[in-house]
Amino acid sequence: MANLADSYPSTWHLAARAKRRMPFFAWEYLDSGTGMERLVDRNRAALDAVRIVPRVMQGRYTPDVATRLMGRDYAVPFGIAPVGMSGLMWPGAENMLARAAQTHSLPFGLSMVANETPEMVAGHAPDMTWMQIYPPREADVLDDLLARVRAAGIDTIIVTVDVPVGSRRERQLAAGLTVPPRMTPRTFWRVAKRPHWALATLHYGQPRFRTLERYFPAASMKEAAKLIGTIVDGRPNWDDLDRIRAGWEGNLVVKGVLHPADAEKVIAHGADAIWVSNHGGRQFDGAPAAIDALPGVVKTVSGRVPVLFDSGIRGGLDILRALALGADFCFLGRAFLYAVAALGDRGADHACTILRQDLENNMIQIGARSIADIGGRVIIDE
Repeated sequence: MANLADSYPSTWHLAARAKRRMPFFAWEYLDSGTGMERLVDRNRAALDAVRIVPRVMQGRYTPDVATRLMGRDYAVPFGIAPVGMSGLMWPGAENMLARAAQTHSLPFGLSMVANETPEMVAGHAPDMTWMQIYPPREADVLDDLLARVRAAGIDTIIVTVDVPVGSRRERQLAAGLTVPPRMTPRTFWRVAKRPHWALATLHYGQPRFRTLERYFPAASMKEAAKLIGTIVDGRPNWDDLDRIRAGWEGNLVVKGVLHPADAEKVIAHGADAIWVSNHGGRQFDGAPAAIDALPGVVKTVSGRVPVLFDSGIRGGLDILRALALGADFCFLGRAFLYAVAALGDRGADHACTILRQDLENNMIQIGARSIADIGGRVIIDE
């Protein structure tokens, strides 16, 4: 691991290698935002603007980064966010990330539209798998899906509510991304230039919507991609959340909240945690940076339920910034996919390690011995 630490000491280094190993269309899917991608830039700029005042002369210690969240203990205050079509970025990515999550004792969120099933992933991470869903339109599909998740031993579901309609994601359109990839001469050329990805795909198989394909077993991958819209209700309302709450006895996390008033309603409708996110800048380019929305949600929630956070995090310092502004836990999506695309199984493990080390290092820099010591140090410009 020492050589990896020297060659790839950060997620930025992993991203550079991932770009060299992934076909162009897969890279564009992972790395892009939507519109002119101003929100992607805004997320980054707003995180960079969060300044924390160090406290000096704190002596020698190793920070305690263990965290308890919704009744479960985790080794660190961060986890792996759900990413759709993650198997397109690197074949078998879900299983690699699940194994790393179990090893490092941190949650792994499996997307409903990823390329592996909750049954398979929970087998790799029996204690750490969370399941992300979009509210299914059909009641029987919802009931069956929740039953499968329960039977797999998963105790936490994430309901994503910030996708009322699919965004345009112009970079992906320009890259010619289709599901499944349309095998034109240009696509063949792009795949041929990435032999490691091509061989891994040949070994693992073409990406499939394995979680959902049982609901349309006779459909091809191309047909399945279209049929997802007949199952997933792209415009959820509060009744949909009530329906999910009524059918689920475990932890219910609602993801995609930016407005304090929505946070209040989410609590009223039975959520066990609120996840502040702007979908990594991939849905609405006019939204505020998620880190700017975080303090208002934290104030409204006032400790009644945990507040989770994602959007733009790339390293331990960003995690520290979000915790300092009141988040109880953080998630990263792209960073972990960069890692597995760069290094495969080793990448998943390496990302967990360098993120923890970076967080611990920055906690020592500011004199924080535990997560509880982080709050109250942010510089607020008047």
